[in-house]
Amino acid sequence: MLQENKGFTSSYERNIASDTVARTFMSRVFAWMFLALGVTALTAYVFAGSAELMSLLINPETGGMSILGWVVMLAPLAFVFFISFKFQSLSRNMLLLLFVVYSLLMGMSLSFILLAYTSASVFSTFIVTSGTFGLMALIGYTTKTDLTKFGSILMMALIGIILASVVNFFMHSGTLEYIISIAGVLIFTGLTAYDVQKLKNIGMSVGAYGGQETDKLAIMGALTLYLDFINLFLFLLRFLGDRK
Repeated sequence: MLQENKGFTSSYERNIASDTVARTFMSRVFAWMFLALGVTALTAYVFAGSAELMSLLINPETGGMSILGWVVMLAPLAFVFFISFKFQSLSRNMLLLLFVVYSLLMGMSLSFILLAYTSASVFSTFIVTSGTFGLMALIGYTTKTDLTKFGSILMMALIGIILASVVNFFMHSGTLEYIISIAGVLIFTGLTAYDVQKLKNIGMSVGAYGGQETDKLAIMGALTLYLDFINLFLFLLRFLGDRK
């Protein structure tokens, strides 16, 4: 009986230690994520409020995007692929630098949205996105249900809406656009819970890694949740945003 009690106590202490490590790891993840969102929001606000800066992205004569504008629109996708493929070989400082630069580019890209939608609707959509994201993050962190099987389904659905978006780029179907928007909101709402649970599980095992490796995992986790938030915001804006 004494041995059983010792075994139970030891198991309980390990669980407490794992939960503590996971909370510490997740606090790092959310800290980097909020930092990146702050950089993005500030950059978008500064560019949208400056005609001189926007003239770097939009050709004043034609009204179309300049070469820099196209670079700003396409570079974030290239950054995500580069960071994902080079994650293992990049140092912690280089990974963080790329993440910050990525958030800057996203802010420059999102400045176009601030010009297209009213400030009030952008702000209200941001509040709705924050509430939805926060709720799903809480569910993902506290639920005992294994969300792994839902993650694979959501990823396949994400590939589906990407392909549908490419098709609709040529079709210009309003109905298909509406369907894509609904699917996008549902997918990134679900992915938020899935990704938080996945990161929590990673956090519970980071004791096996060194300090720099843990920081790199936290930065990659922040990038994942950052993308969930931004995409959820963009899809919600299609419903809630008022165009100027």
